[in-house]
Amino acid sequence: MVDVADRPARLAPPPAVAPAVPAVAGSGPLARLAGLGGRVLHRTAALLALAAIWETAPRAGLVDRVFLPPLSEVLVAWWALLTSGQLADHVGASLTRSLTGLGLAVLAAIPLGLLIGWYRPLAELLSPLLEVFRNTAALALLPVFVLILGLGETSKIALVVYACSWPILLNTIAGVKGVDPLLVRSARSMGLNHLRLFQKVILPAAVPTVFTGIRLAGAYSILVLVAAEMVGAKAGLGYLINYAQYNFAIPDMYAGIITISAIGLVVNQLLVVVERRFSTWRVDVTAG
Repeated sequence: MVDVADRPARLAPPPAVAPAVPAVAGSGPLARLAGLGGRVLHRTAALLALAAIWETAPRAGLVDRVFLPPLSEVLVAWWALLTSGQLADHVGASLTRSLTGLGLAVLAAIPLGLLIGWYRPLAELLSPLLEVFRNTAALALLPVFVLILGLGETSKIALVVYACSWPILLNTIAGVKGVDPLLVRSARSMGLNHLRLFQKVILPAAVPTVFTGIRLAGAYSILVLVAAEMVGAKAGLGYLINYAQYNFAIPDMYAGIITISAIGLVVNQLLVVVERRFSTWRVDVTAG
């Protein structure tokens, strides 16, 4: 009888070799394209859902299609306005006014905000005046601008300047005052004078907050202008919406509203790109 320990051990089977995985699965143009498509779908899912609801709700009788036509009819009206050249004329008039007012507000509000945020005596002097005007709605002053400046372009641009100045001014002041005091003391200990301290420390640290104000002002420049164009204007998106409403051209009215939303989205994205250009030194702590 042979002892079990003396039996020859069975050879273990060789380990299974996993099948080779194509290199395209982890990287390559197809994977990058799929990833890009997934991100685009994720970002536009809510908009696609809104479009689907807008299209189906009037057709299903959930809302009166006379007052809310399906999205397809609105897009047909939008295309008709575009091909006829009317939409381009109205968009050009509105963009000229809004961008002019926004540009003047940026040129005036940022330097003033930097001065108020940097010099405490000036802030104490102007603070009561700023509190009075910041709580006065721009549209409430529309009759005043019309009475003083008339119904022409000047009153509309001036109203946009007024509406855009406050978010830029207040965010610039907050950006300057919100700089880390330890950072300022460290810069002063290195021997930087006031001008170099402002140029190298204060201004770069305040850039993100300043651009937040500019992005808010970009939205205000469109919204306030549309309301101003409903009074005494002969061109512009506000005039288009008002004219379509009075003539019961409801698809044209919604076409103008969609155009305003698209312009606001484009302006905001452009300002985001400019902000990233001026904030390349920042580190995104949410990455990874």
